[in-house]
Parts: sequence; C-alpha cells; structure tokens
Amino acid sequence: MAVRPLAPVRTVEHAPDVTRSRWAWVVAGVSFVALIGAAGFRATPGALIEPLQREFGWSTATIGLAVSVNLLLFGVTAPFAAALMERFGVRKVVACALTVVAIGSGLTVFMTTSWQLVLLWGVLVGLGTGSMALAFVATITGRWFVKQRGLVTGVLTAGGATGQLVFLPVVASLAESSGWRSASIVVAVAALAVVPLVLLLLREYPADLGVPPYGGTEVVPRPVPAGGAAKRAITALTSAARTGPFWYLAGGFAICGATTNGLVGTHFIPAAHDHGMPTTTAAGLLALVGVFDIVGTIFSGWLTDRVDSRILLAAYYVLRGASLLVLPQLFQDSVHPSMLVFVIFYGLDWVATVPPTVALCREVFGLSAPVVFGWVFASHQIGAAIAATAAGLTRDHFGNYAPAWYVAGFLSIGAAFLSMRIRRSPVGSGDPTGDLQPTRT
Repeated sequence: MAVRPLAPVRTVEHAPDVTRSRWAWVVAGVSFVALIGAAGFRATPGALIEPLQREFGWSTATIGLAVSVNLLLFGVTAPFAAALMERFGVRKVVACALTVVAIGSGLTVFMTTSWQLVLLWGVLVGLGTGSMALAFVATITGRWFVKQRGLVTGVLTAGGATGQLVFLPVVASLAESSGWRSASIVVAVAALAVVPLVLLLLREYPADLGVPPYGGTEVVPRPVPAGGAAKRAITALTSAARTGPFWYLAGGFAICGATTNGLVGTHFIPAAHDHGMPTTTAAGLLALVGVFDIVGTIFSGWLTDRVDSRILLAAYYVLRGASLLVLPQLFQDSVHPSMLVFVIFYGLDWVATVPPTVALCREVFGLSAPVVFGWVFASHQIGAAIAATAAGLTRDHFGNYAPAWYVAGFLSIGAAFLSMRIRRSPVGSGDPTGDLQPTRT
C-alpha cells in the first residue's frame, strides 16, 4: 500500500535554529547506541559454544540449530519491524525490541535442555534483535538525512556489526572466569540500559520538530501509513518480487549473510579452537575484525555517496571470497602474522556491503525502500541460518571446517556476478509512491 504525506512539503525559507537542525545527529547517535546494545547477545553464541558443550554435552549441530533459528528470525522479522515503525513509531518498536532481547538473554541462565536454548537464543532473541536489524538503519537514514546518507548508513551499520564483535572478548572472558551465565546476565543488563535513552531522545520525523532532514530544504510532513503493518510488509514483498533487481540484491545478500554471521561469526572461534588456539584469543581476533569493520564500513558509506554501488558490491564480494579461500591454511595454535593480515583484510570487508545495498534499494524502490530492504535483509539472514547449521554439520561429519570455508569463498565470488546484473535506475526515478511496478532487467 502507498504511504502518502498529509500535506505538500514546505520549503524552509530561513535556516532553522542550529540546535534543532542537529537533531538528526542526536537521533543517529541514539540509534548507534541502541544498535550496540542489541548487538551484545548476538556476540554470545560463538563464544559460548564450547562452554555449553562442556556443561550439557550438546553437539555443534544442536547449538548451530539454535543459532540458525536466531539468524532466520533476525532477518524475517526485519521487514515487519520496518512496517511497524511506520505505523507505531520507531521509539516504541526499538524500546520493546531491546526489552525482549534482555528477557531472552536473562532467562538463558535457567535453561537445562536444548529446546529451551532454541526458544531463548533462537526465538526470543531472534525476534528482538530482528526488530533492531538493518531495516532500522534504513528507516533512520531515509527519514533524517539527505546529505551524507551513505556515510551515516555506514556508521550505524558499523555500530551493530562491530558492537557484536567487540562484545566477544568480554563475553568469552566472563564465560571463562565466571561462567557463561554471568555473560548472559551482563548482556541482558546492557540491552535494558539503553531503553531509557531511546525513550527520552529518539524522535520519529524531522517534521515533528519543524525542520527538514539534514541537508534538505523542505519540511516533509509525516506520511500516513495505509493499512496494517503486516499487510504493508507483504505488499512490499509481492511488488518487489516482480522485479529483477530485488532477486539479484536478495541473492547476493543471502551469500553475504552466509559468509559473515552464519559462518565466520558463529564458527570462527570453535574452528580456531580445533587447531589449539585458546577461545579468548580467537574471540580477540574477531573483536579485531570488528575494529577494522568500523573503518571499512564507514569508508564504504563515504564511497557509496560517490561510486556506482554495483561496482562496490562486486569488489567487496570478490575480495571476501579470496580471503575465505585462504583462511583454512592460516589456523594455528597461536596468532601468526598471516592470520592478522586476514583479520585486517576481512574486517575491512565485514559489512561494507550494507551501504551500497541500502543505496540500491532506495534508488530502485523509492519510499518502499526501508521495507523492501527488510526483505533483502531477511534473505541475508536466511543465508546465515543455512550456513550456521551447514557448517556445524560439516564439522561433525568431516571433523573440521575446511569444506565450509572453501564453499563460502566460491559463493562470495558468485555474489559479485549477481551484483553486476542489477540495472541502475536514473537518479530520482525510484518508486515515488510506494506502489512498485515490475522492472525489466
């Protein structure tokens, strides 16, 4: 269904008050902190696989199933969360999402069977973090920024992805010194601590403050969502699914998810442990990936404002594929320079794909872009879920992860070809009303 403004846009004849014009950056800052808060629990699976196996005797595949459910719901929830944000507001959805993450994380201390792991790690935390996924980033940047939109997308994306990785050494250290339950409680508290900040400072639209988006010259009234949130999400999917660019974006992003969250994010630590590397050391390497991810993703956002997004995606996927193909030869019982080179190289590319993917969605799908990107992101998490389970099964069957790394490397190179198949739309030709029409490619 279309989302139409209440009234014609209003041109700002005089520059608005400087403090009020900076609200876009306040909103971006609060969103950044909220994304980090939600990222805490997403850091725990990789660091807690070994402790859970020791205590409960669960196989890698069993734990991988819980992670897969989490990753799947993390993605599938995103488009519905984007539609809910349109209907009920970002502030309410984000506050509820952080609360659900805290509940799911906190209740894990009482679990005794694997189905409870699936329910808490998989379902509750998957739903909560899915409502704080990259569709949230697309919503914030689409509403509040005209200039530097790509750069802000990169910064917010880095907040979510890097927060997850930076939490890893903290979670691993807590699990080793105080037990995995202490780590879960700390994550729950971190998520809850962000809720008051969201309720106090997050704002819905620039028009609420009488200012244009950052870099804009017109105050755009709040749009009026037509129909329910679920209907809005499904309508956006059915319309977008009739276009070629949607499937190329979704296919490439599915591979992106498989080669990051699903494989490296979940299985890098146990893979390194298989070669004698201490869990805390491996977690530190993933945290270092997060540090370089900040640089890579922000730089990718800057490039997205200046370079053809298709070319950027193709380059990122090829480079990622090459790095994964050499990774099996780099695992040892200690950190060697070659592994550090991989960490730096891979870290720069970790989620650099997000800003150009968001930009292409906005270009092709116009006002429907946040919800459509939610579905593209759902494909990202479907790929991640498949990879998390498949890699666990690979480890159980072959005794090592090597086949999983090689398959992921070749898939990444394939994603580069999908990206180059996307036909660019002329600037400003994206769907202006939210009613998508099929696009031939």
